[in-house]
Amino acid sequence: MVDLPDRLLTAARRRLERTGGALEGSIGLTAPTDDERRAIIGITGIYRPEGVKRLTVSLADLDAAIPGGLLRALGGQVRDRAAERAAEEAAREGLLATPSKHVGTPWFADWLAAMSADGTLTRLIRRGDGHLIRQACAVLDLLPASFVPLPVLAEAATGDTKALGRGSPLATLVLRALALRTSGELSPRELWESAGVIVDDLASQVLVLNVRTRGGTVVSRWLDDAAAHGIPFRLTLQQQVEYEIVPDVEEVFVCENPAVLRAAAAELGTASAPLVCTEGIPSAACHKLLTACTRPRWRADFDWTGLRILASAQLRHGAIPWRMGAADYSAGLELGESTPLTGSPAASLWDQALADAMAAAGRAVMEERLIPALLADLTRTA
Repeated sequence: MVDLPDRLLTAARRRLERTGGALEGSIGLTAPTDDERRAIIGITGIYRPEGVKRLTVSLADLDAAIPGGLLRALGGQVRDRAAERAAEEAAREGLLATPSKHVGTPWFADWLAAMSADGTLTRLIRRGDGHLIRQACAVLDLLPASFVPLPVLAEAATGDTKALGRGSPLATLVLRALALRTSGELSPRELWESAGVIVDDLASQVLVLNVRTRGGTVVSRWLDDAAAHGIPFRLTLQQQVEYEIVPDVEEVFVCENPAVLRAAAAELGTASAPLVCTEGIPSAACHKLLTACTRPRWRADFDWTGLRILASAQLRHGAIPWRMGAADYSAGLELGESTPLTGSPAASLWDQALADAMAAAGRAVMEERLIPALLADLTRTA
């Protein structure tokens, strides 16, 4: 058998892998050593002088010069990279076409496009984990949910209660999609809760002021006592579910920032109308409490996230915008201390002039700027 230099065999393997094993074309060596030069002379029968800068040899000649052929010299196995690429592409296209009720929604399309662009799909396919995309779509198809525990969701979608555990590959994929769905910088727990999934019913809380309840449970009494003294109260989702908390209010106001509720407690006390504070994106505890409230009057910051919060509240709770019009934004803007408006724009279907004004000004106005007007609205007249 001809003693072939390693570099020549490596070049031959690369060529065969590109062509699917076809003994076609030639391979070349740049700056060949004397051993490589002599080997190629022996294969081709053509003399090459010392100092030659590049040598080529056809795969057919190389195969003919080796007893048993080139494949034997390479160990008998050559990868068909062209076929592998075709199989990967077919698998990728199949995953991108996974059926889902969310097909056609911008965030779902962005999720798939991002995983295709950054190589996530390719890595999953090469690891044999392409099924995780189909499982992620199955999870997303069950969302938004109505206060479903995370293990229950995982079992319903995959048959495994632990499939969506913290840091699991499947949870990472789903949370990536939920981040695009909410368009906000949220923690994993907040992302799950934004879709109605409960990770920890004790960690999920809502801040309230003067919210009285029906029933005589211990937690109901706590809320009623707090309301009787105008004291803010932090209510967990676990307390609501375990003790069947049902608000007993004719009208409830909803704000985004604790500073508003703090001001209402300090300046109005028991004279304040019932007030719920979302503290950013509403938690599952917040949604649970407001489920029993009729058309809450709702507001948020004048930024793109705030517009999304209110739009979602209108769909989920029939919320009535509270000082969330273009005129309110302009009044807040005139007070100064605004900040640059960042993130992806959002619509304000209840007052399209609001989104237009925000885009034109390029400034965000936090609701703390409107506290005097908000307290006037919250002051009970009776």
